[in-house]
Amino acid sequence: MPTELPLDALEMALWTRQQAKQLVDGLIHHSDAGCQYTAIRYSARLADAGAVASIGSVGDSYDNAMAESVIGLYKTECVRHEGPWRGVDDLELATLNWVWWFNEIRIHGEIGYVTPIEFEEAHYRMLNAQRHPLLGEPSLY
Repeated sequence: MPTELPLDALEMALWTRQQAKQLVDGLIHHSDAGCQYTAIRYSARLADAGAVASIGSVGDSYDNAMAESVIGLYKTECVRHEGPWRGVDDLELATLNWVWWFNEIRIHGEIGYVTPIEFEEAHYRMLNAQRHPLLGEPSLY
């Protein structure tokens, strides 16, 4: 796979966080050891953004267990449930909708029966409260 596609996805993710005024500095980006993620351009962009690269070990199926679980949920909850598809454009739109639903609406038992967005916001509130205990109610920024 060429580096351009994952690099474009990374740029989109960074832009989305910037628009929401969400922190990227110190964010951990986990991937497999594919050449697109170990490319100098990709690694440099992560470093420029302040994100920390975490690359799984080669041939270790346990490293990708969480990612494989999400892929399985995507296939079950979106691809198979909503299909068959007329074309790639329809699947792409359904994927965008599923990702939004997965992060903003779907509660997850593994993180206390809240959405990933709520969990992350609570995490940053806690970090900010620890950094600035005299400021009262911490903000997300």
